[in-house]
Formats: sequence, C-alpha cells, structure tokens
Amino acid sequence: MSLQVSKDHTHLLKDGKHFFWLADTCWSAFTNISDEEWDAYLTHRAEQGFNVLQINTLPQWDRCGTRLNRHPFPLPDGIHYDFSAILPEYFEHARQMCRKAVERGFTLALVVMWCNYVPDTWASNIFDGNIIPEACVEPIVRTICESFNEFEPVYLVSGDTGFDSETSIARYRLVTDLVDKYAPEALKAYHIKGRYDGLPQEFGERADLYLYQSGHNVSAQDGCHTLAQHFAERSPHHPVINSEPCYEQMGYSHKLYGRFRRAETRRALWDSLLSGASAGITYGAHGVWNWQKPDMPKNPISGEGFLQAYPCERALSFPGASDYAFARRLFESRGITTLQPCREILAQYSEQIPCALCGPLLLIYLPVNAPLTLKGDLSDRQASAIDLSSGDSAALPLQTENGVTTLEMHRFYHDALILIEKRA
Repeated sequence: MSLQVSKDHTHLLKDGKHFFWLADTCWSAFTNISDEEWDAYLTHRAEQGFNVLQINTLPQWDRCGTRLNRHPFPLPDGIHYDFSAILPEYFEHARQMCRKAVERGFTLALVVMWCNYVPDTWASNIFDGNIIPEACVEPIVRTICESFNEFEPVYLVSGDTGFDSETSIARYRLVTDLVDKYAPEALKAYHIKGRYDGLPQEFGERADLYLYQSGHNVSAQDGCHTLAQHFAERSPHHPVINSEPCYEQMGYSHKLYGRFRRAETRRALWDSLLSGASAGITYGAHGVWNWQKPDMPKNPISGEGFLQAYPCERALSFPGASDYAFARRLFESRGITTLQPCREILAQYSEQIPCALCGPLLLIYLPVNAPLTLKGDLSDRQASAIDLSSGDSAALPLQTENGVTTLEMHRFYHDALILIEKRA
C-alpha cells in the first residue's frame, strides 16, 4: 500500500499505521551501483532499520565516476546527452532495482528532475550542457512515471533546487503538471536546495509533504530548526521532513577544511525532529550518495565542491546511521506520531536546546551536559536521560520549587535525550 498523509496533516501512514520516514540518500543508485552491490546495500540498510530510499531517476550530475555505462539517453561526446532519444534499457534496469528494494520493504522517493537539468538554476548555471529542452520534457517525465508508478513511489518533482527565477519556476510547473497527468495518485514533494525556504506558494499547495534541506554549510546548521519551524507554520499544513541534513563525513561545502562527524549529524537529527520536522528524517553518508569507488574515472563536473568522499564500502559502515535508526525505534516504541515544539518551557538556553511535546511526554535534546531549568511544576513527573553515543540510560532526578523545575547534570559525557513523563 502506498503512503498516505494523516488526516491532521502532521505525519505519514502506511497500511493505516504510523510511518516514520527514515531515508537514506542513495542518489546515484541507478547509474553507479552494480547488481551485486545493490543486493548487499539493501540487506545492510534494511537490517539497520531504514525504510525509504531517496534516488535520482536521472544521472546525478555530481556523482562519482563509474564504468557501468548506464545512461537514459545517448551520450555522443561522453558529456552531453541527446535528450530526444530515450534508452529503454536504462529504465528497465532501474525498474529491476526498484522491484528488489520494494520487495525488501523500502518505500521509494524518486527525484523526477534534478536542478542541473532545468534552465536558470544554480547548478545549470555552473554547467549548462545538459539542460533538457522543453520539447523533451513530457516524453521524459512520462517515461519516468510509466516506469516507476507500479512501485507507488513518492515523486520528488525537483532536486536540490531553488525557485529564484520565473524560468525555473515555469519549468517545474510543467514537470508538476506532467507528474499529475501521468501519476495522478502519487504523493508529491519538492526537494529544495540547502538553507532555503523559498518554495513558491503554488508548489506548496500542490505538495503532499514539505521537504527541506539544512545542508552541508557549517555556518548554517541552525537551519535544522529554523527551516523546520518555517515549514511547520506554513499553510497549507503538510508533514515536514529534513530530507538532507549534513551528511556524515561530508566535507564542509566549497571545500572548506572540516567534516561533519557523527556527533554533528546526530545533533542535526534531533534539532530537526524536535523543532517541527517530526514526520521523519533522512540520513546521508559521504561516499554512499555519490557511490565513491577507488580507481574510477573522474567525473568532469565537480558540483558544489566537497572534500573527497570515503569509499562506499567504508561509508556504509559509518556509525551515525545507527543514531538515525534509534530515532525511528524510539518514535515507534513510544507511539510518537506528532511532536509539538515547546522551547518556551525552557528558562534558559532556548536558542540552543530543542524540545517538544507528544501529549504528556516531553523530549529535550541536550547537545552539551549542563543543569537545566524548566518553567512549571513538574513534581508529578519522572525523568530519564539517554546517552545518545552509547544508548545507555539513567534516571534523572527532578527538583521543583516555587513553580520552577530543575534538572541536574546527567551522568553521561556526550549529548543526551531527556524524557520527562508522568509517574507510573
């Protein structure tokens, strides 16, 4: 059964049950991953608990090099596509990959048109050699929908795009119309560029869920919560997901020296979920999304520019994936479907510490261990702290006086999730 949006438009359902979107970005799957690698990849991510795969239906422009020679269109000079000739064998092989994924329990989130294929976007302004001519758009979108509709995917109409010119807006309006024409029952969303909240109202009204990207710029990580808040407050109301937080071991954008390590990706996870983007989360590993393999030919298109990726085999073992899987397990075991951000309950550090309510359950993410003062009398509650680096947990005493509740420091050294609930 395909995904559905809950009646209150806060979360997703599958088979009538709450569905926590736990995605992996595997943008380059159709072009770069061999059949044997795909089988192993699906097994690994399924065992970890992932249930969504975000994949680009057309070749990812800044993917790593490969010798698999899978292309949806002829490539006469090795760089520029002939979009007037669609190669059916590419889409048939991609269908086989999708079938295996769905059989393993994955939901597919398929990008229809990444921004480098669209005129007047940031990516096509860097490399304008593969902008799809308008006359070719309908045959391509029709082929995408007819190839993948049977797998009941969520179609991501756009990929990594902004909507900063009427030219790009007009092209995505056409693509949206065509997805509605050829996949009228499918859920739709727009994958937008990092640090961006400029989704046009017309597309917000046509979407079924809001996806935002806090991205890989080290100076803009507050976007995890500011963008979550923005989209949670938008009208019409849709489920909200951070569909591209900082990837584990991704270098800071524009080749700045530094990488996002496990603790930083974990902070992005909880800052998003507790700030309004509680329908799920997407994980990324630098080396998996682009499928880095040693001794492959270099991609002539550099894209945004990041430090060198780890080989895909190593990137698949990055430990941060388990942090994201833990969030899904917690939501499901606790029956958390919707979270209401409530930073106003904090008497201090409200800019640094996200917190949210699910009914009587209060969740607080503490990036750094410190005593914490909460507004209100919580003497009828009990608290526990979960060490997010190890999974260990411990009771945490609450002290209430004069209508204010204090939590002393927990006993762990790393970031922690605090759960406060009514006494049993």
